Amino acid sequence: MKLDPNKKLDIKELLKDLDKYEPKRRGWHWRDGRNEKRTVGDFEYLESSESLKNSVPLPGSRGFGYIDPQPDCVITTEIASGRFEDDIRRMRMAAWHGADHLMVIRTAGQSHIDSLLEGTNQGIGGIMVTRKQVRASRKACDLIEEEVGRPINFHSYISGVAGPDIAVMFAEEGVNGAHQDPQYNVLYRNVNMVRSFCDACEAKKIMAWADMLQIDGAHNANATAMKAWKVMPELMVQHAINSSFSRKVGIKPENIALSTVPPTAPPAPAMRLDLPYAVALRDLFKDYKMRAQQNTKYMESDTREAAVTHTMNMMISRLTSADIQSTITPDEGRNVPWHYNNIAGIMTAKQSLTGMDGLREMVKLDREGPLGKEVRELKERAILFMEEILEVGGFFKAVQEGFFVDSGKYPERNGDGIAREIEGGIGYGFVYERDEDYFAPVSVHFGYNNIPEQFAKASDAIGGDTFEDRSKIQYIDELDEHDNVNTRLKEVEKYYDTNLVKPEVEWRADGTVLLSIFLPLDERTAEFAAIKCGEKMGLEDVTVVHKQMMHPSEGTYCEVKGKVNFDIDINELVIPEKIPVLSEEEIRADIQEKPLFIVAATVGEDEHSVGLKETLDIKHGGIEKFGIKYEYLGTSCPVEKLVDAAIETKADAILVSTIITHDDVHIKNMKKINDLCIEKGIRDKVILVCGGTQVTNEIAIEAGCDAGFGRGTHGIDCASFLVKRRREMNA
Repeated sequence: MKLDPNKKLDIKELLKDLDKYEPKRRGWHWRDGRNEKRTVGDFEYLESSESLKNSVPLPGSRGFGYIDPQPDCVITTEIASGRFEDDIRRMRMAAWHGADHLMVIRTAGQSHIDSLLEGTNQGIGGIMVTRKQVRASRKACDLIEEEVGRPINFHSYISGVAGPDIAVMFAEEGVNGAHQDPQYNVLYRNVNMVRSFCDACEAKKIMAWADMLQIDGAHNANATAMKAWKVMPELMVQHAINSSFSRKVGIKPENIALSTVPPTAPPAPAMRLDLPYAVALRDLFKDYKMRAQQNTKYMESDTREAAVTHTMNMMISRLTSADIQSTITPDEGRNVPWHYNNIAGIMTAKQSLTGMDGLREMVKLDREGPLGKEVRELKERAILFMEEILEVGGFFKAVQEGFFVDSGKYPERNGDGIAREIEGGIGYGFVYERDEDYFAPVSVHFGYNNIPEQFAKASDAIGGDTFEDRSKIQYIDELDEHDNVNTRLKEVEKYYDTNLVKPEVEWRADGTVLLSIFLPLDERTAEFAAIKCGEKMGLEDVTVVHKQMMHPSEGTYCEVKGKVNFDIDINELVIPEKIPVLSEEEIRADIQEKPLFIVAATVGEDEHSVGLKETLDIKHGGIEKFGIKYEYLGTSCPVEKLVDAAIETKADAILVSTIITHDDVHIKNMKKINDLCIEKGIRDKVILVCGGTQVTNEIAIEAGCDAGFGRGTHGIDCASFLVKRRREMNA
């Protein structure tokens, strides 16, 4: 199977022979070509990586020849649709926009689940950690990375009391990275301390074998504490405990990543608080990787606010270096994981990181001033915190006494820390000391293992384990009759490879649309008025997902989601032909060799001028930038005056703007100017182009013009047509 950029990913084809599929590689991949100066288009980049074979550049790239430079750090997109067949499609979109770390989050966190669920989700919402889901996702990533020309890292979670089981399955299925932090289990899932750390020993050993990147979970403290900006010393201690523990188990330092999250967000003085913390982390943990993530604690439903905070966070990433840049979106606040919000987060990261390329070459951190003082103080507090943990008897005792997630800046205590009992929690009493002659016939194992003398290695006792012989992996397909991928695909079968389409934001043909509505009402009234607007427009299941008061009484902005109950038949669409556009270089060369002069005006009793001026003026990228000269006759220009001006100036073309459409005035004006050109004897000598919001190429040609341009037209579109049409006339 191979992907075609011009065709949708065939989910049914992807699922064929899945029981026989083997991942093409294992282990984490950092971007190629980092720390190399490279030229992309007209620019030199200092912090970039190799370009993609297929990608979607940023919208602003239009002014730079559609270049698509790739930042040096890995970019994450976090997906949580709850259906892996739709996650896979989103992975493909994300990769084309530059993401190479695809992290699937489950709507019911995997750490809540007590076992490895093979074949069924047993009524629990979200995507379960099944071999089928993981294998299908890895198979899709293998195909996608061939399409975009860059290895894709697939990531999930190794947590909960099923951690070792899940680690084995991930290693078998080519998962490249995972969150694994026994402190997370203890503090946030109340897994017994001893059980959590014993499980982590085995899980981390397996991750080390599979060359997975391990990301910790320390950031959860500042997403949980009431005053997150005070827990920075504790965060560093949590990072230290897990990193040191991982190294002892056998994970290479370069495969250990800290999940760093800025403790604050605006309106707090975020940069002054967050930057010292980031610098202190780099000082203490220089041997490890840094994964920068936006803090979801302060994230609401406003996409603008999330993008601004995200951008500020990435300034810190650029000033202090981040190896992985995560892209949390407002979906965290809205609980509506949508395709385009994932892509928007990736675009924000790519735009910000690329725009700040080389920032450290020009801006130096001042360690002699307040920054340096704060960095030293944070590190000192963290070291003192660790010393007290040792004094009270270690991590378990410190947790029992509520040291962690206490909203006080150490040594200050707020008395609200999470306390767990050593002899309690999930899995308590299920850790057993090994017998002296303990033997496990597996190739990767933590702790002592009494291998009989007749075997060179433990797994020889069974002729090789699943890490060595994939034929021993038992693939179990989905068992739930009602909730499985085949049933879901059957429900939306008419939208696969057919002429029918339906709007979607999360799942195939979910019918969901988003409306932006401003209402001159107070916030509470506006919310319900917005819902009523959606219902009157024919939407079903209408909900306000975001509202923003503009003034207590003057008005409120609302974003409303709802579902449509109709399909669109694409065979019934009337799609005008897209006129090919010449390159800027070719247009300039043609005009330079043979100058072109035009007259332009808004005709009739029409005072609109913005659209025409943007098509003409060099300031807005109009035809003037290509060397085309023009005479602008203004608005409400009589047709006769425009044609006479063309005759007097011996113009090569006439550009007409006509906006007013009542009684088809725009069509009548176009016909009138064509007729007048014929009457005056210049129609075969002049190019006649009309434009306006309601003008189409077909309408203009039918009215006797050479071309028509509607909404969204740029100067290059018009200039290209003028050059090509003149060539045809002179042929």
